[in-house]
Amino acid sequence: MTTAFDTFDLSGTPLASRVVMAPMTRSRAGEGGVPTDLMVEYYAQRASAGLIVTEGVQPSVVGQGYPFTPGLHSAEQTEGWREVTDAVHAAGGKIYAQIMHSGRIGHPVLLPDGLVPVAPSAVPAAGQLYTAEGMKDFVTPRELTGAEVRETISEYVTAARNAIDAGFDGVELHGANGYLIHQFLSTNTNLRTDEWGGSAENRVRFAAEVTKAVAEAIGAGRTGLRISPANPYNDIAETDTDLVYPALVEAVAPLGIAYLHVVEAAPRLRELTLELRAKFPGAFILNPATEGPTDHGSLALVDEGVADLVAFGALFLANPDLPARLRTEGPYNTPDPASFFGGDHRGYTDYPALAA
Repeated sequence: MTTAFDTFDLSGTPLASRVVMAPMTRSRAGEGGVPTDLMVEYYAQRASAGLIVTEGVQPSVVGQGYPFTPGLHSAEQTEGWREVTDAVHAAGGKIYAQIMHSGRIGHPVLLPDGLVPVAPSAVPAAGQLYTAEGMKDFVTPRELTGAEVRETISEYVTAARNAIDAGFDGVELHGANGYLIHQFLSTNTNLRTDEWGGSAENRVRFAAEVTKAVAEAIGAGRTGLRISPANPYNDIAETDTDLVYPALVEAVAPLGIAYLHVVEAAPRLRELTLELRAKFPGAFILNPATEGPTDHGSLALVDEGVADLVAFGALFLANPDLPARLRTEGPYNTPDPASFFGGDHRGYTDYPALAA
């Protein structure tokens, strides 16, 4: 029987297990979005994961949605990430960079003078965003022109190439949680009437074109895609989830990408999860819907064939040696939400390992 602790061949990249560290924003990058020594330590501590997927990394200046998040659009950022990947590889791990353009989720105070967040349509998100100047209401984003949509796809490609130059084993395209790719998929954030909006076929086009362009640039075997069907996070409302996501998977399946990473927004979506798994020929990573942090109970999803690999978020944040703890079903360090975003080593690199 296959278990989560068996090895896995991810399109030619050998993984020591099927336990994945999910991407988690931690907001501890340095000036100019350059990774810090603290980030090097953080990721190296967690190298026992079968695969690490980094926090969201912006592919352009305007793609930044939060303070102190890292980028992959400058030489300095690329060099900084090389120190991270070298440390993870030296510890025996594998690591993908998650490329995340935040779209309308952001604020002008995070951007150089004159820039505002961009999106498929000029529809502001409800709610507020934390900034160095305090909480700010989301602003109305600027609608991308058709030419700018193509330019944005090119920015993803450049960031993906930079990731490979930095030593990453591959990249994951963030199409979930209400950020730019998800905004193109959704019916309340994409009101376009051109080739990028309207029908489900048109709304999946941006996600499919980004995936295709990146796969052609760095290799399909080093490209993954993350989606979160019916996830309302960041003021997303979908009216045709059961239509748009199968259409998206059918569009990207022929590309031969390394994996599809599904974030299950609720237990009721398991039927759709199984449908997407059946449609996708590559590796299938699942971040399952659970009560509380995903823990050892979810390892059975691999045994049952629901997923090839299982992703763990907050529990990996608090337990740098999580695979070892999963084997013994704990004990687990408790995550501290107060230190999730920003700050220093506290709540970041000071969670103890079992050996300590």
